[in-house]
Amino acid sequence: MIDAREWSRSDTIALLRVPTAEDDKYSRGVVALRTGSSAYPGAAVLGVEAAWRTGAGFVRFVGEGRAADAVIARRPETVAALDVGSTRVDAWVIGSGTNPVHRPWEEERALREILAGTAPVIVDAGALDLARTASAPLVVTPHAGEFARLRAGLDLDPDGTGDRADDAAEVAAALGATVLLKGATSIVAAPDGDVVAVSAAPGWLATAGAGDVLAGMLGALAAGNREARPADTAAAAAWLHGYAAARAAGATGGRTGHPIVALDVAESIPAAIEDLLS
Repeated sequence: MIDAREWSRSDTIALLRVPTAEDDKYSRGVVALRTGSSAYPGAAVLGVEAAWRTGAGFVRFVGEGRAADAVIARRPETVAALDVGSTRVDAWVIGSGTNPVHRPWEEERALREILAGTAPVIVDAGALDLARTASAPLVVTPHAGEFARLRAGLDLDPDGTGDRADDAAEVAAALGATVLLKGATSIVAAPDGDVVAVSAAPGWLATAGAGDVLAGMLGALAAGNREARPADTAAAAAWLHGYAAARAAGATGGRTGHPIVALDVAESIPAAIEDLLS
């Protein structure tokens, strides 16, 4: 049984990069998201919103239709196009708000090209089935049900051992990638066997779209901390996600708090970062 270290507030602060006079929008990190669908356009909006609010200097959205329209309506700073061409991308976010059962072959080809690149990729939801084919640096972000399917795709027992830290470490080793297993306490496992637990989240965070927000946050932190270990950026994103949710829900200082929606969490990120850095 693996003894997972508890990720802390100070660990998170170390991954928050304060821009200097020498920075520009590119040096602060360029995130590209290929997320959302006609069925779930909101996933694209939530991820893009979170990436901006976590401090990305430039956010690109790759897509069209309802998802692209919704993104631009909410965040007109975003550059939306059908592809990124030869432009700079420091980190990708893929899969949020998509379903592999309904994935066109053109979309699968585009996702496989991203996964064969060199930029870090945050792999969520509907792209998790492609993770085992990747050569790019990965962070996979499954919830419990997705994690069982991911294990099955790796020829591992879908039910695991019952110990989430051990099970996440096994998948990380099999994939050669970082695993962020989401839950009331999230587990982050690196392929080298290092495992941390992140337990900053209030129960109010169990709400639709929260994972889309987390994926966008992680994309921004990965893009802005290009020398950091993927497992560290994943743990920092999970901790900040929980802390922003606690602030949004008023669940701090021993208070019970109140219901929130995913967009509340995204909107709370800047104030959460300010508090951590003050």
